[in-house]
Amino acid sequence: MQMFVLVLNREEYLEPILEKMLEQHIGGATILDSTGMMRVLDGDHNIDMPMLGLLRHYFSPERRRSKTMFTLLDSHEIPKMMDIVNEVTGGLDKPDTGIAFALPTTFVEGVKKSL
Repeated sequence: MQMFVLVLNREEYLEPILEKMLEQHIGGATILDSTGMMRVLDGDHNIDMPMLGLLRHYFSPERRRSKTMFTLLDSHEIPKMMDIVNEVTGGLDKPDTGIAFALPTTFVEGVKKSL
């Protein structure tokens, strides 16, 4: 089993991703509000660092939060999940879209696959 994590900088992609997950019989995700480090440093502290000026170009000032989704998947479901994410977002390689990764899970209790 893998813990799949998706951090979406663009919240408008969340519902379409969740809908496509259900179509593909992938469920059981948990979604949290999150904020990236650069947004905190730039917005809340007004720290003037040379690198921040360059990075401001890539971040939309009106977008302050992200959504972090995690779900447990069988290893063979990871490519299917990434297909969904890339189809909806147009690819995570676009600036300020998000990141995804999976971690091996060695212990799980209380999870029932119902879809």
